[in-house]
Amino acid sequence: MAGASFSDDDRHFMRVALSLSQRGLGNVWPNPAVGCVIVSASGEIVGRGWTKPGGRPHAERVALDQAGENARGATAYVTLEPCSHFGKSPPCALGLIEAGVSRVISALEDPDPRVSGRGHQMLRDAGIVVETGLLAAEAHAHNAGFLLRVTEDRPLITLKLAGSLDGRSSLANGASQWITGSRAREKGHYYRANHDGILVGANTVIADNPDLRCRIAGRENHSPVRVILDRTVQVSPDCKLAQSAQETPTWLVVASGEESRAEKIFAKTAVKVLSARCADGHFDLHDVMHVLAKQGLTRILVESGGKLAAALLQHKLIDRIIHFQAPGIIGADGHGIIAQLGLQNLDLMQRFKRRSSENVGQDYLISYDKITD
Repeated sequence: MAGASFSDDDRHFMRVALSLSQRGLGNVWPNPAVGCVIVSASGEIVGRGWTKPGGRPHAERVALDQAGENARGATAYVTLEPCSHFGKSPPCALGLIEAGVSRVISALEDPDPRVSGRGHQMLRDAGIVVETGLLAAEAHAHNAGFLLRVTEDRPLITLKLAGSLDGRSSLANGASQWITGSRAREKGHYYRANHDGILVGANTVIADNPDLRCRIAGRENHSPVRVILDRTVQVSPDCKLAQSAQETPTWLVVASGEESRAEKIFAKTAVKVLSARCADGHFDLHDVMHVLAKQGLTRILVESGGKLAAALLQHKLIDRIIHFQAPGIIGADGHGIIAQLGLQNLDLMQRFKRRSSENVGQDYLISYDKITD
């Protein structure tokens, strides 16, 4: 039942489950990143689990396998409603029933139409006490990407910005290495590791020939899918992204009608070609996001130039911003981190609320969330 009275112990164990859930971010799509803790009647944690790479096994199954017979009579704390449908594995709700748990506390109901309350009802029908809504806001924030893909048919979009105190990303001649310090760049790789995809425009690929893989020690295998927006197929098949597509998935999104030409150009690479609608010489960015959501992506990190960042802002598609601010000034002749938005009224300025801030070496990192009505 929602609105139940939860104890301090309940809150503690759900926080442990939420912490575990974060371990799956970036490598479990299209599934949600779930955490589960099994706690015995005596208050001892007997099983811990989080969704494994590729989305299976699910968190509940991992925790139940660890708990074994100790799960009987225990309480399961789960960050999202246990699934109730048979897919590539049996439903987690059934696993909890068979294990003999007496109580299940979940933070959120799963909006996936295949579940959507059925998992909770299955548990209740088996005589298990079910309570929901514990730390729901925190759980929603952790799995915002999955929830957006299910409810709005688009992924969560985080815009990464890095620039000087006066908002410049490079000198007038384009030089930008390195405005921020090594600690900030390392932190940027951490963000790559916990997103499903990283999005750039064709201009960035042509100008910088980036690699875009995660280079944190121990997380080299957590590189996101690299997505290039290239409406008229201007990117060369010899670029680093295309040449390394066999090792790290790389997708090229082109204008509808350009697919065949793109596939011929990139035939000798492992690049996957997708298409999206265009209008007036520009991508329909909402359609781009629908296309990426249909491929299963739930969390996208944007590491683009100022033009694509501005376009995403104009379409109100940015959910979060991570802003690395270097303690230096470049001047008005440098390139801005955001291109022109054409605002004629300050009331039209998009505003974000600050979520956190921290020193990262010599630089300052501020994270923001979109203000929703």
